[in-house]
Amino acid sequence: MQTDSMKGKVAIVTGAARGIGREIVRELVSGGATVVAVDLLADAMADLAQAVGAADGQVDCRTLDVTNSEGFTALVEDVAARYEHIDVLVNNAGITRDGLLIRMEDADWEKVIKVNLTSAFIGTRAVGKYMVRQRSGSIVNMASYSGIEGNRGQANYAASKAGLIGLTKTTAKELAGKKVRCNAVAPGFIKTDMTDALPQQAKDIALSLIPLKEMGLPQDIAKAVAFLASDDSSYITGQVLSVDGGMHM
Repeated sequence: MQTDSMKGKVAIVTGAARGIGREIVRELVSGGATVVAVDLLADAMADLAQAVGAADGQVDCRTLDVTNSEGFTALVEDVAARYEHIDVLVNNAGITRDGLLIRMEDADWEKVIKVNLTSAFIGTRAVGKYMVRQRSGSIVNMASYSGIEGNRGQANYAASKAGLIGLTKTTAKELAGKKVRCNAVAPGFIKTDMTDALPQQAKDIALSLIPLKEMGLPQDIAKAVAFLASDDSSYITGQVLSVDGGMHM
């Protein structure tokens, strides 16, 4: 990504405290953006600006439950008032509550759908109003390989990510006339704290499905998000970019 490709832009990133979210913040900051970093994990947010090497004022940390519609909407209104424009929304917040379909509790289904999908709807609805008014903007949703292909033990997660893909394409069609773009990134098997905790057998099975024979890194996802967020992708909308080492093949 060019060092000034996001210069002057204001971005909101959810799920920003750690892992892929933190790398997205780092990448957007490196491109010159001011990033409003949103997460529920207050402790993990405390050192975010320092961790991503941000200059003073480049990272604005907010602690928020993004499933709270009123809270998320109020945050967007505050960001719009403070910075006078919102150029990018990255709906990255997500959780897993894995389990076999026939044993899955209602609460585990509902929680994953709410965090992964409903929060993206809430954020897109709130931010979309401002982007339509300014006739510019880029929304990037964090989908998944599981949302394209499905995955055993992840009925809730796969459904939420497939729903995000549908939301992405619908948003793109509805807002294109106002020069607002919406795309999704679909990561595959990415090296994070969550995948590090998996048994070696599970890792070996996953690696056997990847033509490039290695896990991706959070930076790989962040660079894809930054590209779709920037003007470098100004003629791309309604697309799902798989960053998975070829798993989708």
